[in-house]
Amino acid sequence: MIKIEFPAPNFKIVPQDGQHVIFDVFRKKYVQLTPEEWVRQNFLNYLTQTLAYPAALLSIEKEVYLGELKKRCDIIVYDRNTQPWMIVECKEMEVPLTQTVLEQIIRYHMAVPVSYLVITNGQHTFCCKKNLAQQRWEFLPSLPTYGK
Repeated sequence: MIKIEFPAPNFKIVPQDGQHVIFDVFRKKYVQLTPEEWVRQNFLNYLTQTLAYPAALLSIEKEVYLGELKKRCDIIVYDRNTQPWMIVECKEMEVPLTQTVLEQIIRYHMAVPVSYLVITNGQHTFCCKKNLAQQRWEFLPSLPTYGK
């Protein structure tokens, strides 16, 4: 498990139609503030503010196709050549990061091959990289430096 300390949030949250919405600076629009969205926004801030991942190379809720099924990756990080480099799957804090969650992101990897897979619920975060020689995923002690 990777220990993450999120930067202090400075989100713009407003009430709308009896609910709260949060301004997503990456998508440049207000989105419903769900428990999963809270984790996603904090993780995006961590990637850009703490790890200096380029905001311009992040895609949020990117549609991908698994056969005929249309799914959405929470976050895709692209490398400097705009090739997919990392997929991040966010869950709300109360959702445990189980084998099922890992299998979900591995299915996304089949549609969008990347070097790194990350699952997080805001409290727990795991990152793995494919060991090509042994054809298996290996868990890492930290998130990779951007572009490595």
